[in-house]
Amino acid sequence: MTLHQLSASEVVNLVKEKKVSVSEIIQDLYDRIAKVDPLVKAFLILNQEEALKQAKEIDTKVKKEEELPPLAGLAIAVKDIIATKGIETTCGSRMLKGFYPPYNATVIDKLKEAGAIIIGKTNLDEFAMGSSTENSAFGPTYNPWDLERVPGGSSGGSAAAVAADEAFIALGTDTGGSIRQPASFCGVVGLKPTYGRVSRYGLIAYASSLDQIGPITKNVSDSALLMRIISGPDNRDSTSVDLPVPDYLKSCQEEIKNIKIGVPREYFVEGMNFEVKDVVYQALKLLEELGAKIEEVSLPHTEYSLPTFYLIATAEASSNLARYDGIQYGYRTENYKDLSSMYQRTRSEGFGPEVKRRIMLGTYALSSGYYDAYYLKAQKVRTLIKEDFTRVFSKYDILVTPTSPTPAFKLKEKMADPLTMYLSDIYTIPVNLAGLPALSLNCGYSKGGLPIGLQLIGKPFEEETILRVAFNYEQNNKVEKRKPLQNLSPQKMVG
Repeated sequence: MTLHQLSASEVVNLVKEKKVSVSEIIQDLYDRIAKVDPLVKAFLILNQEEALKQAKEIDTKVKKEEELPPLAGLAIAVKDIIATKGIETTCGSRMLKGFYPPYNATVIDKLKEAGAIIIGKTNLDEFAMGSSTENSAFGPTYNPWDLERVPGGSSGGSAAAVAADEAFIALGTDTGGSIRQPASFCGVVGLKPTYGRVSRYGLIAYASSLDQIGPITKNVSDSALLMRIISGPDNRDSTSVDLPVPDYLKSCQEEIKNIKIGVPREYFVEGMNFEVKDVVYQALKLLEELGAKIEEVSLPHTEYSLPTFYLIATAEASSNLARYDGIQYGYRTENYKDLSSMYQRTRSEGFGPEVKRRIMLGTYALSSGYYDAYYLKAQKVRTLIKEDFTRVFSKYDILVTPTSPTPAFKLKEKMADPLTMYLSDIYTIPVNLAGLPALSLNCGYSKGGLPIGLQLIGKPFEEETILRVAFNYEQNNKVEKRKPLQNLSPQKMVG
């Protein structure tokens, strides 16, 4: 049995049935990481000693036939922007290198209580600002499907770890597509929950009105499994919503006959990769065969999403990142004359180019004389974008679109042109502006063998519906199930 290739649900069941020890599972994963991560570079930090200790504790409970928590023995990778007590949390930045949070994020507490084991922290674009995981201060992550291509971003490390079987499941964060786009590029499932469904306490903020934590998994049912654990209100996060948490796994089992699906015409435009278009249309055909009713719809303000997002997100980033000044914690320059030069040098040396670019954009948008013309206007357009979705969802259950206009692009291909890079998120950004739930899952491959993602967008707090449609699609599609890292020569593998 190749343990690291199992799904999260399979691992949990094997542990409960006493067919394998948790220690064996965790050791097998670390062996896998030692073999392939020198190539993929998904992880920044490993938690091996603590993880193996926790595995032994669960094995002892199994031997004593004690009741096990729902995720007992499940190894999970965590994006390194989520606070983990006693485990370094860097946000992929020199600014926070050496920072050990004195507390856990709420999602981490919930996972630990459920018996999950954190195996390590994954790489990301610095402070989650990027679409390729090339902006990390500690080097890029590589796409397991093609090591010369990006895994997407900013949760590229999490998506690559799951795709490469270095973790059964991972946590990512999504501000403008940072769970769904890397899930698409790496051929896995990524779910961005409704804003407020999952607590943001302990998520180091990029853009507070947009950020959301969600799962990256090998299949749809594993996303449903994790959502059941991490969802729910939190009195430490005033934006979390006090609503009942559904049984997402149960929802997956229902049929999709008569589900009404809208296909926004604005998402199928010039410049879109023809292979992506073909594969997405094939997916829509299958959903129709399964009983869904499909019609074209319009979201007329979609074209304004990108500039609206990059005004609101950068303004919030400018405010949130002002705290990194070299005084209380984090990086501080060694070369300064006075307080002013210390601030300036600390921030100049501690932040990378993309973070500086976004701080400057946001500071400009918030500055006196420009606030009304830029930030306030962007908030008004955001309302129009949200109203587009509200109007369409009065008639349709979900929307189906491509996740990204292209498959994974090559490393350094878009680094010289930030605008071209920003366009990678053109299909995911509107969802964050409207606070909606959305999921990406693999729906096929390009002729070059690269995964292509299908995006399902749902009504607020109706993650059940998108999981149900995604599960039905996943169970019935005839797309060949492929695995990355199959063609590597033994010389390239370590160990």
